Amino acid sequence: MLIARPPLRSIHRQHVPALVGLGVTTGLMSLAFLAALEHIPLGTAVAVEFLGPLTVVAVRSHSRRALAWPGLALLGVVLLTEPWQGAINLVGLGFAALAGACWGCYIVLTQHVGDRFTGITGLSITLPIAAISTAIVGVPQATGHLTPMILLAGLGLGLLHPLLTFALEMTALKRMTTAAFGTLMAIEPAIALLIGLVVLHQQPTLTQLVGIALVIVAGAAAQQRSRRPELLPT
Repeated sequence: MLIARPPLRSIHRQHVPALVGLGVTTGLMSLAFLAALEHIPLGTAVAVEFLGPLTVVAVRSHSRRALAWPGLALLGVVLLTEPWQGAINLVGLGFAALAGACWGCYIVLTQHVGDRFTGITGLSITLPIAAISTAIVGVPQATGHLTPMILLAGLGLGLLHPLLTFALEMTALKRMTTAAFGTLMAIEPAIALLIGLVVLHQQPTLTQLVGIALVIVAGAAAQQRSRRPELLPT
């Protein structure tokens, strides 16, 4: 709100549902993803979450063939989770799937809001809404556990994600199709797998590596024949 003043005078009644929806979706996406990480590895969580935007890409391609790509990614997720090992965590996968659904909605709503407000002014409205949404869960959990170092780390995380991340994404979505955006996001499962390996020492099996590869290929291929939807009249 300090960087970009909320454009309160530019908000019309028809903008309110998208702004509120984007704010709540942003907060819920973060909560669900963090909850998933308590139960499943980072690479698996990102791969499952990626099914959300990938489905948006396939649907917006207006091609029946494109609907095969979410199926291929789902196969990759099955290889990642290895259910035949009997160690599948339904709670973690459920949270990751919820985060994925929110991510898909987030992409659509971000483009919608970004097209109607200049720069990142839309974030000065949606991020406070997201903060309020997550505070309902976060504040009771954090009470009595806050220290100066935790507050400092929280400030740094808040600047990196969501502020900087979402500002760049909103700017990018003004200039490209949701499909192209989703294609670039296809590398996220691989990055998450690498971070999980190096930082968290989460060693993937060969089968899981094949699963990640299928998710990435599906994400990159799904962008074919997709066009950016025209801005609807306000």
